[in-house]
Order: sequence, then C-alpha cells, then structure tokens
Amino acid sequence: MQLDLVCVGRLRERYWRDAANEYLKRLGPYARVTVTEVADRDVSVDEPRALAAEAADVLRAIAPSAHVVALDLGGTARSSEGLAGWLDALALNGRSRVAFVVGGAAGLHTDVLARADERLALGPLTLPHQLARVVLLEQLYRTFRISRGEPYHR
Repeated sequence: MQLDLVCVGRLRERYWRDAANEYLKRLGPYARVTVTEVADRDVSVDEPRALAAEAADVLRAIAPSAHVVALDLGGTARSSEGLAGWLDALALNGRSRVAFVVGGAAGLHTDVLARADERLALGPLTLPHQLARVVLLEQLYRTFRISRGEPYHR
C-alpha cells in the first residue's frame, strides 16, 4: 500500500521530526510512505488568501489516483481498530494509494475539503498540526499491527 502524507508546514522542532521519523521507520515494513510538505502561509494578515495559496500547493501534491482523506475536526472519528478495518477495506476495494492531508495552523481550505473523498477526525480536541502529523503516523503504524495481529496494540 502507498500512503502519502501531504502536510502544510514543516516540522521545525527536532522533537517533532524525531517522533515522525521513528514512526516512518516503523511503517517501512508495512507500506510505502511519502511525506510532502507544502509551505505554510502567514494567516494573520489575510487568512482567506493564505489558505487559498496553501490549497493550491496541496492539490498539486496529491496524486490523481489517490483516495484523499482530509484531517478535519468535523470528520469521522474512528477507534484504532476501526481505522484498521477501514484501511483494510480500502485495500480490498482496490484503493492501494491513500493520501492523508494535514492542514496548517488555520486548517484546510474548502477546495481541499471538496477534493477529499472523506474526512477523518483524530478526536474532538484541536491539535497543533505538528502533533496531528505524529499522531496520524503512530495510528497508521498501530493500524498495520492490528491488521496483522501483531503485538503493540492494547
């Protein structure tokens, strides 16, 4: 399976990069994972324009064949087991490429949400986008472990 993470902004602090890299390494045996970072814009001056510019970059970065999942507070929340079953079902239905989109500080533009095949919430809490990326990577790793009946999930 090919997993693409399209993320607005980069992980500036070393601890975020280290955490993300650890889960990318752990995901290696289970899936091909690419991370594309697009520039985040200063939303304090003109938020609509900044979000539109980020959206244009995000939409260019998404593979045309990908099943697109936007991380969105209003999306569907799933348990770890539910996420595993959902990803397995996508694979069984021939969706071998899934792109997860993680927005920046102001979230995602409506154009990105319109392109998404579905929306996923990591829970009801608002998370900084750096932490959301790390949580997503950890949950994807957990998903593969659950699907294969391997120890890790409790």
